[in-house]
Order: sequence, then structure tokens, then C-alpha cells
Amino acid sequence: MRFGLLVLVLVFACGTSSRKPGSCDGPCPVSKIDHLIIVVQENHTFDSYFGRYCTAATGSNPTCTDGPSCCEAGPAHDPSGAPPIVLDDTSNAAFDPDHTQACELAETHGGLMDRYVSGAGTCSDPRHFAYADPTVVAPYRQLAAAGALGDRYFQPIAGQSSSNDMYLVRAQFVFLDNAFKPEAIGQDCSVIAQAMSFTGPTIGDVLDTAGVSWAFYVEGYQAMVDASKQGRCPKAPSDCPFGLGLYPCDFDPSDVPIDYYANLRDDPHVLHDYAQLASDLANDALPQVVFVRGLGYHSEHPGEYTTISDGVKFVGSIVDAVKASAYAPDTLVLITWDEGGGFFDHVAPPSPGVDGQPYGTRVPLLAVGPFASANKVSHVVMEHSSIVRFIEWNWLGMATGQLAGRDAQVANLGSMLDSAATGVVVPD
Repeated sequence: MRFGLLVLVLVFACGTSSRKPGSCDGPCPVSKIDHLIIVVQENHTFDSYFGRYCTAATGSNPTCTDGPSCCEAGPAHDPSGAPPIVLDDTSNAAFDPDHTQACELAETHGGLMDRYVSGAGTCSDPRHFAYADPTVVAPYRQLAAAGALGDRYFQPIAGQSSSNDMYLVRAQFVFLDNAFKPEAIGQDCSVIAQAMSFTGPTIGDVLDTAGVSWAFYVEGYQAMVDASKQGRCPKAPSDCPFGLGLYPCDFDPSDVPIDYYANLRDDPHVLHDYAQLASDLANDALPQVVFVRGLGYHSEHPGEYTTISDGVKFVGSIVDAVKASAYAPDTLVLITWDEGGGFFDHVAPPSPGVDGQPYGTRVPLLAVGPFASANKVSHVVMEHSSIVRFIEWNWLGMATGQLAGRDAQVANLGSMLDSAATGVVVPD
């Protein structure tokens, strides 16, 4: 899939749009944020990407919020004395740390954060202590400087991607690690063995009831639909380094949390191929709440020849396209990573959530666009359920906790937003 199709001019809004400034594309939100786009990447901790962007002393717990001098640098050595490796395209492509819950909990060691390099048997590996090459992640750091960066945003459950993705739509524990794949299109091409469906409600159900439009745009989905009709899996895109018709080259429904729910799976009203995002931006058809997932080789997921650069370009193309569209003035873009992937982070996770499940490491959260506080670092403890809480607050008249999960307990996104731009104070 050619994400370059979304690269547009940065500043100029679409001249052919019929959208009226100040109008709402559905039920009007509480704030001036009428559109929210959540881009979900994969498997990197805060320290692995921003441990060398932040400059405050490790462990200093700064209270200021103005830029990199107000967030903690990662340590020069891990607790065992080992130095970090450089996480660049080559090292990211070559190694995928064990990021099952068992290993992630063994490495965090009750909050001591001292068994990534050694001490946890086969769960430990010197390559887990890694800081990104600053040139490779420079675009992310530029977005942090222009917008807001959350330095206390944690993966909601220790363990693999799918279990964490569920918090983006359910705000509570559903299953452990990558235990299941959905009973959906593409399941026969997934490397996950067991298929399962679950019952809601999800944030999608809540938005449907309120009349708020929403959708997932997922790269490779249409290719999987077409191949499934012929009883086969799609061929790998020509630019996928892994080169096989499997993840990370092909769509995997386990990356799409709504596919686990029978009333939403493969629903063409809310599950779209990524290519449609460009069309919807250009033709005044963007839903109010949008989730975006790239194919694995555009997600930065370590191993299987996947590079960080490909993911950075993919995300950049989305940000550029939104900035160039008529939606730029009323859209907040959030960029996060579903979980830390087993990489080192020096900040201990908080106590388990209201569902009793243990938090994992910090992952980055970036807020981009006119509503993000410029060069802001938020120290408020947040997680994926915080995004759900904001959606409820903004589009349901501040009625949070609709899913009766962590959305009733976690912090909102206000610490990253400019109240002068949003027109109202969004709670922390």
C-alpha cells in the first residue's frame, strides 16, 4: 500500500471543500475538537524513543512542563551496569524482544526495572536496553516540540499487542497477550492460532448510540478482502522487506480490536481500507472519531526486517495529509504505541488498574495539531483508556465511564491540550 498517496502540501487547506468553518460533522462536541484521529504504532517504550530527547536528570521527577528539559533522560547504564545499544533501522529489523506478560513482568521486577539485560533468564537480553538513533526518530521529536508529549503514558496491561489494543475500544481487560485472533476476514492468514469473539459494549457502540460517526482505517484490508474471496492470502506488497504473504506484510485482523466483536467485525460502515482515508479527507467524508493502523512493516514492530524509518514516514504522511486538508482547524491527532515491546524503560508502572490487571511500561503519546499545547510535556498518568475517556467527555456531554471500565477512573487528556484553542478546559 502506497502511503505516499497521502502526502499533501503542509499548510494549505483543500480549496474545493464545502465544509463551513465552525460547523459540526455530527453531534457537536463539548470542545472545538470536532475530529480526533488516533494513529497506533507498535512496540516501543518511552525511553527507547525519547530517553535521549529528554534532558532532566534521571529520577529527578521534574514538575515543569516546558519541553525536553522538563522530562527525565533515560539512564546512561541499566541497573546491571550495561550500556545501551543504538536502536536504528538495522537493529530494529533484526530483533524482536519477548514481550509476553510473563517476560515483561519479570523484567520490570515489581517496579525495580532492573532485569531487562540480565536476571530474568531467557526473558532478559542486552538488546532490550536500547535508545533510538536520534536521526531516525527526529520527526517524532519534532512533533513533540511542536505539540505535546506525554511522559507518564503507560501501556494498559503488561504483555503483547492485542491485549493492549482492546483498551482502545473496551477500556478494560478482555484477554491476555495475543491469545486470540478475531473470527473475521483474514483470520486464516493470521499467525495466531485460536479465534474468538467477545461481547461489548465498545466505544463504537456508545458512539453509534449517540449518532457520532467513527471508523477504523486499516492498511491492507481491501487486499485481504479480495484475496479471501479467492480462498487465499494476499501477496506481500513489493516494498515489504519480509517478502512473504504473512504478517508484517499482510493485514492481520488481530490488529483491529473491533473485529473481535460480532456486531462490528468487517462492518463496511466502520472498517475501511487505509487508502480511503485520503479520499475521505478530500471529499468532506471524514468521521468524527478515527483510528488508523498501518501494515506491520509500517508499524515499527521490531523484527522481521521492519524498520523504524518506514513507520515514521507512514505516520508523517498522515499528519501531513490532515494538515493539508479542510479538517486541519478542528482535528486533534494522537500518535501512540500499543505497548513497549519488551524494551527497557526506567519509570516504574503504577499500581494495577480498576480491573486488577498490571500496567506495563511507558509508551510515548504525542498530541499534534492546533489543539495541542506547544512544546508541552505532560506528567499526568494516562493510558489507552484515557483516549476512550476523552472521546466520551467530548462527544457525550462529559458523560465519562460509559464502558464501566477504566474509562471511569483514568485521567483525561487535558494536560496535553491548549484550553484557549479547545474553547473549554478539558480535565486532566
